[in-house]
Amino acid sequence: MENKYKNSYNLLQNDLKNKILMLDGAMGTMIQRENLTADDFGGEKYEGCNDYLVLQRPDIIKNIHKGYLEAGSDIIETNSFGALDIVLKDYDLEDKAFEMNKAAAELVNEAIAEYRSKHPEVTRNLYVAGALGPSNKSISVTGGVTFEELIHSYYTAVSGLLAGGVDLILFETIQDTRNLKAAYLGLKKAMEENYTVPLMLSFTIESTGTTLAGQTADAFYYAVNHMNPFSVGLNCATGPEFMTQFLKTLNNISNTYISVYPNAGLPNEDGEYEETPDTLSAKIEPFFQNHYLNIVGGCCGTTPEHIQRIKEKSINYEPRVIDKNKDFNDVSGLIALETPKDRPVYVGERTNVIGSRIFKNLIANEKFDEATEVARLQIKGRADVIDICLANPDRDEIADMKSFLDKVAKFAKIPLMIDSTDINVVKEGLTYLQGKGIINSINLEDGEKKFADMAKVIKDFGASVVVGLIDEEGMAVSVEKKLKVARRSYELLTKKYGIDERDIIFDTLVFPVATGDQKYIGSATATIEAIRQIKAEMPNVKTILGVSNVSFGLPIAGREVLNTYYMQKAYEAGLDYAIINTEKVIPMNEISDEEKELSENILFHTNDENVSKFANFYREKKAVKKVADTSNLTTEEKVANLVVEGSKKDLTILLDELLKKYSPIEIINGPLMTGMDEVGRLFNNNDLIVAEVLQSAEVMKASVSHLEQFMKKDESSVKGKVVMATVKGDVHDIGKNLVGIIIGNNGYEVIDLGINASAEKIREAIIEHKADFLGLSGLLVKSATEMVNTMEVLREAGIDIPIFVGGAALTEKFTVNKIEPAYKNNIVIYSRDAMTALSDLNKMIDEKKFEEFKEHLQKRRELVTIKDAKKLEQLKVKPTVSDIKDADGTFDFSKVELPKYNFEKIYKPQTLNKQILTNIKAKDVFPFVNLQMLIGKHLGMKWIVNNLIEKQDPRTIKLYNEILDIVENGGEYFDIKAIYKFFPAHRKTGKRKDDFKIEILSDDLSTVLETFDFPRQKYGQYLSLNDYVSPEGIDYIGFFVATAGEKSRLVSNELKEKGEFYKGHIVNSIGLELAEATSEYIHKMMRQDVGIIDKNISLNEILNAQYQGNRYSFGYPACPDLSDQRKLFNLLKPERYGITLTEEFMMYPEATVSAIVFSQPFCKYFNM
Repeated sequence: MENKYKNSYNLLQNDLKNKILMLDGAMGTMIQRENLTADDFGGEKYEGCNDYLVLQRPDIIKNIHKGYLEAGSDIIETNSFGALDIVLKDYDLEDKAFEMNKAAAELVNEAIAEYRSKHPEVTRNLYVAGALGPSNKSISVTGGVTFEELIHSYYTAVSGLLAGGVDLILFETIQDTRNLKAAYLGLKKAMEENYTVPLMLSFTIESTGTTLAGQTADAFYYAVNHMNPFSVGLNCATGPEFMTQFLKTLNNISNTYISVYPNAGLPNEDGEYEETPDTLSAKIEPFFQNHYLNIVGGCCGTTPEHIQRIKEKSINYEPRVIDKNKDFNDVSGLIALETPKDRPVYVGERTNVIGSRIFKNLIANEKFDEATEVARLQIKGRADVIDICLANPDRDEIADMKSFLDKVAKFAKIPLMIDSTDINVVKEGLTYLQGKGIINSINLEDGEKKFADMAKVIKDFGASVVVGLIDEEGMAVSVEKKLKVARRSYELLTKKYGIDERDIIFDTLVFPVATGDQKYIGSATATIEAIRQIKAEMPNVKTILGVSNVSFGLPIAGREVLNTYYMQKAYEAGLDYAIINTEKVIPMNEISDEEKELSENILFHTNDENVSKFANFYREKKAVKKVADTSNLTTEEKVANLVVEGSKKDLTILLDELLKKYSPIEIINGPLMTGMDEVGRLFNNNDLIVAEVLQSAEVMKASVSHLEQFMKKDESSVKGKVVMATVKGDVHDIGKNLVGIIIGNNGYEVIDLGINASAEKIREAIIEHKADFLGLSGLLVKSATEMVNTMEVLREAGIDIPIFVGGAALTEKFTVNKIEPAYKNNIVIYSRDAMTALSDLNKMIDEKKFEEFKEHLQKRRELVTIKDAKKLEQLKVKPTVSDIKDADGTFDFSKVELPKYNFEKIYKPQTLNKQILTNIKAKDVFPFVNLQMLIGKHLGMKWIVNNLIEKQDPRTIKLYNEILDIVENGGEYFDIKAIYKFFPAHRKTGKRKDDFKIEILSDDLSTVLETFDFPRQKYGQYLSLNDYVSPEGIDYIGFFVATAGEKSRLVSNELKEKGEFYKGHIVNSIGLELAEATSEYIHKMMRQDVGIIDKNISLNEILNAQYQGNRYSFGYPACPDLSDQRKLFNLLKPERYGITLTEEFMMYPEATVSAIVFSQPFCKYFNM
């Protein structure tokens, strides 16, 4: 088609080799400046239809074009963003789509001609880009439009633009790749009828880090590669800073030109864009410095002034050079395929009506929602791709494919494989895919026709294709025949039909080894050898096997072992994809040597004897699970034992048996409570961990839920009402939640007020709910003070219910001496953990036990009460954060020697642009997780966790594997993101010797943005963070905020609502530690940005900060003033990404970490 290109194509190619080309800026912004009336649009009915102005007020549009030409633009976009019939229909102008687009293109050509006439001295080449937006309907997000309607709409619009004489077509602000695929087919048709122009693609990434339809940047690139785009880039939605990580991605994988035209920042509260021409051009300049760009311009809020300043910057830099070695090609869904490092890509096989009776019946009964759960389970079971086959001869395959994909495509982020021999089903299926899918499959059974037909589909939609080694003579069994068919298929597809060799996936065919069919003897070896030889001869193609065929006819337990073993052997030979039931893959290290030998013999030395040995071994082998013998226990003891074990096996059967002789209340207060008492004892003896206690709570909840249906109307299992809250100023609630779960499933109704609860809110809740008890939690030092304040508010309201308190900062001594006295003769109990709280509550609801408990409390008071008034005044809680401040100002530092440092080097970052990272994968940051904190502290496993893992301690390994499973599917549980930026800074010296402050400057050094004044030690080395900035000239300081997001809390709460306390707690705990891990991950990036490379450093050394450069979080000893957090927020503005600050300077979500970063080698951590 290249011979049909306009002459401008060659000029464009030449220009891009020599300079960065300038697009224009915003059209809408400039139209708004004109203050147009309804009359300008042709009447009130058409007001707001900017595209119609090319017919109604062409003079205004032409002048805007000329303004951008004067500013230095090389490429001018037509005013046709919404000139699509499906958009124009809102104005009853759909019949004018062709006319508007043609006029829009002609107007730009006229503007260029008039500009050249006015400036004959200007010799630069100028180009017309026919610009079309995404329409006002997204096929994936909003619906309301069909794929065929979109094809026609873009065909009409592009035809008009070509008739008007454009040099390029620009599909911009792409939000939904399904829309784009339809647009591309419309474009192809229009160009076939007219002439060919280069295609520019510009997509939009939202603040979520994906397109509106949920696709990542790399997945988008792979999905559009078949369109042979002239350029791929980003526009709209955000300013340039947010685009940085996505431009890096495109730069790393693409061999196209790259464009970017950001908004003038984000609009403020008044709807005004914040970036001036100077600030926007300064933030784009690092893109030039890093050679990311070939084409640059502006989107919303930009003007000719912005374009002029960007142009002035761009002419100082060379354009990005296309590296043909970066021609990456892969399949994708909403995310790109991640090729595993130690196994083949798993293709989930259970969404196949031929291979799964359960799935077939769900589809046959049109239970599509339930059928999608089969896909979900495969994804959770580590499937990297999902194979979808709906070829039931009794049903309409196309209709089923549409109904099923309509649901699956909305949640399945991984690539999809359309498995059908019907080309019409394949074509329909591909219209539902955001990404680049896989077609399964084609072969030469009926000659070349299917190759020819499917080649067109592949080029139209973009897909890889499975090619079965079958020809007119049948299936290839021998190595020689497999290679013969593979070579012929390769030649046809690549040479005759122009298919990229990397999109070919050869299925070398697997045959069963145990059927006794003589023609398949040796086939297992032939299949693997064929993989090895194909990969050697055609290294860029891929291979695939339907692995489970090999074990057909063998015992089920043996099939799973044989499938795994054979897949491993094939992988060692070069296998890329394995179609397999991912839930049945057995780790190789769990297959015994005897089983491996049996598998080796039946596969590669197939004979009747080896088949018989294998089959007999697995028929005799029973999967016996070791369980405790409970046969001699009474039913009461069995129920209590289930609570202790955290097991629901036969629970309802046993409860129903007990109901024959007990009432529901008697069962709850009898065997169920006996079990929980034993759980408490085991927990206190360190024989159970927190996670296991939560499993016991799940059993209690299930038991009570079952028994409640048998209770009389006047009966209740509720022992009392407990209001619980984390006090004002504190957002930490993991401990409170644990207590709430334990007591809530042991007979107490919990009213949880959440975090940051004021004393007044707590008071009103107690009164409203007529609460019997109150539980207060707080992590921070100031939370203890707030508890004292809360006591006073409750006392004044006449409230006298017992209160239990807990939290990291609290001690029994502080509770007795500070909190309880504020409550005046009423009970306040210090509870060190959830089981203690439950035990204390149970003592207080029993009148006799309560009296004994009061005596116990009095004895404890006598032991810990401080009678000395001076000592009482000095009593503090356990230090955690923000409890050390240098406030007295009496120390004379002029009389001591302050530390002096040698600033041999100023660590200047590569860029001062704010770096915004979204969609960080949990598994990428998990290596930085402190397992001792996660498994040891949050989940309650005693001893050194790494040692337990090394020794394969069963309980630890079970927990660890459950954690890995959650992390592997991290997108379901976490929304990890981070923001960081380096700022110029200098040390401001005052009159006194110690009077240093740190001033944070704007990037151009013109403005002091914030000032930090950190305290100094009054002993030892007299250290202060103020000293870590160079006393001379400009230095650089970094700031970051990293979060695991609010998602973990929301998902955790949903799980707890469903009674899944164990998993809910694990998810919440992982979220907290992933935030810490992300901060290490980001700090490593920041060190690299200033040229600090960690050499041969272990994870343990990273966790112990044994690297150059330190990060300090506000509220901790070296920088104890938590209010400095507000300054950090002013600098980074993380609120735009869902991270907020409370009045007391606590961050929300709770799983969030922030810090100030210094780079000098002499930085150290210290206390005040």
